[in-house]
Amino acid sequence: MGHPPRGTRRFVGPGLDPIVLGPRPGRLRDRRGRGARGPLALPGPLSPASVPLHRSPRDAFDRIVSEILAALEPHFVRETDDVDIVVEEAPLLPPEWDDPVPSSVVAQHLTPARLILYRLPLSRGCTSRADLEDAVWDAVLDGLAEVWHVPPDSLDPR
Repeated sequence: MGHPPRGTRRFVGPGLDPIVLGPRPGRLRDRRGRGARGPLALPGPLSPASVPLHRSPRDAFDRIVSEILAALEPHFVRETDDVDIVVEEAPLLPPEWDDPVPSSVVAQHLTPARLILYRLPLSRGCTSRADLEDAVWDAVLDGLAEVWHVPPDSLDPR
């Protein structure tokens, strides 16, 4: 009888033939701080409630924007001017652009007015989720204040 493959454990019970089981305990640990891997991290029957553990940066940003908009819901009911809020990756800038890259833009000439949030410029300077939330709050409040012609402090529910 040969040796079991490396990385497996051998269990021998009384009166039983040797049994080779799966990988050593600890092999499915969070190596290198990248989060859970394998079948438990993917949506499917093995994960709790079939929810993925990993969210892409795009999904995380969209979640932050939706939480902020949910907190601002009473203002959308009261204001008469409609506003579309759009999230894009980055602005399309001409090659000769020398100014800082905008993190958000308000297009009031459209009907309804449109507030465009740019994910990459907003998240570029942020080191934590709290920093990103503050940056998105500021961009959303400034944009809505510009469209509705009110001070940003009057909109802030925090």
